[in-house]
Amino acid sequence: MAENRLSFAPAGTPARPLFLVTPEGFAEFLARQPEGVQAWLSAQNFTGGSGDPVLLPGEGGQISGAVLGLGDARSRARSRFAVARAAARLPEGAWRLEGELSAEARDEAALGWLLAGYRFDRYRSAKRPAAQLVAPEGTEAARLELIANAEALTRDLINTPASDMGPDELEAAFRALAFAHGADVTVIRGDDLLAQNFPMIHAVGRASPRAPRLLDLRWGAEGPQVTLVGKGVCFDTGGLDLKPSSGMLNMKKDMGGAATVMGLAQMIMGAGLKIRLRVLVPAVENAVSGNSFRPRDILTARNGLTVEVNNTDAEGRLVLADALALAVEESPDLLISMATLTGAARVALGPDLPPFYTDCADLAATLSAAAQKVRDPLWQMPFWDAYEPMIEPGIADLDNAPSGGMAGSITAALFLRRFAGEARYAHFDIFCHQPSDAPARPKGGIGQGARALFEALPDLVKV
Repeated sequence: MAENRLSFAPAGTPARPLFLVTPEGFAEFLARQPEGVQAWLSAQNFTGGSGDPVLLPGEGGQISGAVLGLGDARSRARSRFAVARAAARLPEGAWRLEGELSAEARDEAALGWLLAGYRFDRYRSAKRPAAQLVAPEGTEAARLELIANAEALTRDLINTPASDMGPDELEAAFRALAFAHGADVTVIRGDDLLAQNFPMIHAVGRASPRAPRLLDLRWGAEGPQVTLVGKGVCFDTGGLDLKPSSGMLNMKKDMGGAATVMGLAQMIMGAGLKIRLRVLVPAVENAVSGNSFRPRDILTARNGLTVEVNNTDAEGRLVLADALALAVEESPDLLISMATLTGAARVALGPDLPPFYTDCADLAATLSAAAQKVRDPLWQMPFWDAYEPMIEPGIADLDNAPSGGMAGSITAALFLRRFAGEARYAHFDIFCHQPSDAPARPKGGIGQGARALFEALPDLVKV
C-alpha cells in the first residue's frame, strides 16, 4: 500500500489553462476569446453545459488550453467532483484551473483531480492519467495530497479480495500504517481474546482458520483522546445463517469500516493533529465450520451484557460491541464507530449517502456542516429510543437481529449505543462501495465519512 502516489505537479511548473465555464458565465467568457477560439467553440456547440473538456487550438497546431463546462446550477448541485472528468481526458502535461471559484469549490476541484488519478493496479496494470494539475493558488496542497492518499489506502484495502486481505493481511497493513507514523500497536489474537475478555470477537471469528484478533493502535502524547473503532470483517459468509451467493459477491468490502478509520488515522497522524489517537479494529472472518457460533446462542459481551444471536449474519455489531466496551473504559473525549453494518441503511438512503447517529446536537451540527463543506455527504438518523424494546428479546439483555425487518439501521445503532457508555459518540453506517464509475470515484471500494470527520475534528474536540 504505497503512500504519496497522488500528487500535484511541482509548484512553478509551466501549465496550460483549463477554463471552467458555466452557462451563466459563457457569454462573458466567449467575449474575451480570440475570434478563432470563438468560432471553434461554436463549431463544438459548447455553451458551458456539463460534459467533457474541449481542447482549444493555438498557433502552429498546438493546444493552447482547454475549456470545461460545469453545467447550470441544478447540474452542479447534483454532481460532485465535476472537474475530475477532465483529468483522464486531457493530454499529457501540467494544467492550471482558470475561473471564478469559491474556496470550497476550488478545493473540491483540486482534490477531485487527485482522486481521479487513483487506480487499483495490484492484479493488472492500469494506466494513470497523464495530465497533472498545478495546485490552485490558495489551496493547501500538502493537506489535499494527504487526504487523497489516505483515501487511496482505504480504497486499496477494500478492493483487495479476501484471499489476500484476511485478518493476517489487515493486521500487516495496520502495523505498516502505525510504523509509518511512529504509532504503537498491540494485537490480541485467537484464544487470547477469551483470556482477555473479548468473547464476541472470538465467537464470530473462531470458525475461520484465520484467527480472529483485536488490533489496537495508539498515537500522540497530548491533547484530547479520540478513539476510532472500525468493523474489520474481512469476509462475511453470513455464518450458519448463510448468505445466498449474490449476497456474498461484495463481502470483501465488509472490512470497509476498518479501512475507513485507517484512512482517517493516516490523515490525523499525517497532519500532526494535537490529539491522543486510538484506533481499534476487530479483525475477523465470519466463516462456517463445526465450531461456528449458532442461532439462538447467548453470548456475554465484554461489558457483561448478554446477547441472543438471532442471526449469525448480524455479526458486525457483535465484534464492534466488544471493541466499544474496551474503548469506553478509558472515557475518550470522542468515540467514533464506522461499519458496513446494514442493508437497511442502503434501502433508506442509497449507496452514496451514509447515515450517522449521535445524541450530541453540537456534534451532529458540526459534522453536517463539515460534510457539506468538503462534499463528503452524510445524513443524520435518530437514535430512536422508542425502538429500544425491539432489541430486547426477553431471554437475554439484547437481540442482535430483531425480527420484523423494520428500522434495521436504527436498531443496529441502538444496539451499539448500549456499549458506548456515556461517551460522546457517533456511529456511521457506511457502504464503502461505488456501484459504477463516477468522477473521482471509480467503481469499487471507497471511503465514506472520513473527510467530513477530518474537517470537523478540530471543532469537535477543540484541538
